[in-house]
Amino acid sequence: MIGLNIEKTFDFVSKASVLAYDAQALIAREALEKGTGKGSDFLGWLHLPSSISKAFIANIQATAKILREHCEVVVVAGIGGSYLGARAVIEALSNSFAWLMPSAQAPVIVYAGCNISEDYLYELTEYLKGKKFGLINISKGGTTTETALAFRLLRQQCEQQHGKEMAKKLIVTITDAHKGVARITADREGYQTYIIPDDVGGRYSVLTPVGLLPIAVAGFDIEQLVTGATDMEQTCATRVPFAKNPAAQYAAVRNELYKRGKKIELLVNFCPKLHYFSEWWKQLFGESEGKDHKSIFPASVDFTTDLHSMGQWIQEGERSIFETVISIDNVNHQMEVPYDEANLDGLNYLAGKRIDEVNKMAELGTQMAHVDGGVPNIRITIDKLDEYNLGQLIYFFEVACGISGYLLGVNPFNQPGVEAYKMNMFALLNKPGYEAESKAIRKKL
Repeated sequence: MIGLNIEKTFDFVSKASVLAYDAQALIAREALEKGTGKGSDFLGWLHLPSSISKAFIANIQATAKILREHCEVVVVAGIGGSYLGARAVIEALSNSFAWLMPSAQAPVIVYAGCNISEDYLYELTEYLKGKKFGLINISKGGTTTETALAFRLLRQQCEQQHGKEMAKKLIVTITDAHKGVARITADREGYQTYIIPDDVGGRYSVLTPVGLLPIAVAGFDIEQLVTGATDMEQTCATRVPFAKNPAAQYAAVRNELYKRGKKIELLVNFCPKLHYFSEWWKQLFGESEGKDHKSIFPASVDFTTDLHSMGQWIQEGERSIFETVISIDNVNHQMEVPYDEANLDGLNYLAGKRIDEVNKMAELGTQMAHVDGGVPNIRITIDKLDEYNLGQLIYFFEVACGISGYLLGVNPFNQPGVEAYKMNMFALLNKPGYEAESKAIRKKL
């Protein structure tokens, strides 16, 4: 089970002030459970882990097996919550250099539909030439510009390289059950489809087919991922008292820090494999809480790398930040620092030590320096980096985000501000139906 340590925040907020959130956190958690809070029509994720059947997992695995057997490369097309959760898990569990040494057991996973870069799309289509590739198109409606554009290009290339009939086996669509362009296209072309539940928002969708299928294609154990999330569902249940509920405590302490002027939260890792987990986390909290001109700004750093770029600012910059560190107790491989006769680098004092011990001491030393420098520190520990622990971590942050949003007084399940840039973009591109907006916006130019 994951561990939560908030002791290093008590020099900045009192323990009593955090414990005083007991009643408020319970009200927030009950609002999630009973569906009485804001955004209650998007609570399908809350008991999703425990509702996933073995038959459903087997179905996902069967589709993944087809793609794994027929593809050298699988492109996951989606943006935001439609790809970040899957990428977070895949990157965390993959060999750091997997893209340089593709395995016969698992295709290379690449991503599209998450930007509108012409160079990126050109280079991707060039890379795919001559390769047998599949495509997982993830879009609720099918009209999100980034994903729709990528899908149009890649679907055409897939059909040209493999023939239309084969392409039908290599393209899977994850979309709405009944409506939308992606659904219409998939039904017309005969693609295998999976449903994005109506009551699960994108940033909470990693344990739906949106995340499970790409993760299974990459060769990872989605049953263990779901098991970890299911166990955490019980750990963070309404009946669990505040003193033993890690999600409630985390939500409480970050809100109390926010009240005391700590407006930026840095999610910290000492393992580069967690980089994209941080990207998923940033969307989860940023899109959930960033409303009504308030909320903590979610940022992330990869240590020790970023200690050599952002370390100065964190140590001595404006004291508006706190850190949440994800720490891994046990690494998956062992290496020792070798002895060198010349010792020109002065590292012989480390000879014979595990490299992970050096990393752990860097972690401890950083925590001590930052707390002494005025940065509160929350520490989350997991036993090791595997599917089970990642499942726990995902659900922990999801339920904590829901509680935290309610404590803050916002709707954690909508994202009205996301549409603003789209309206301007459509007007500037003269999209049909946006004539009045096009005329108005051009007056501003």
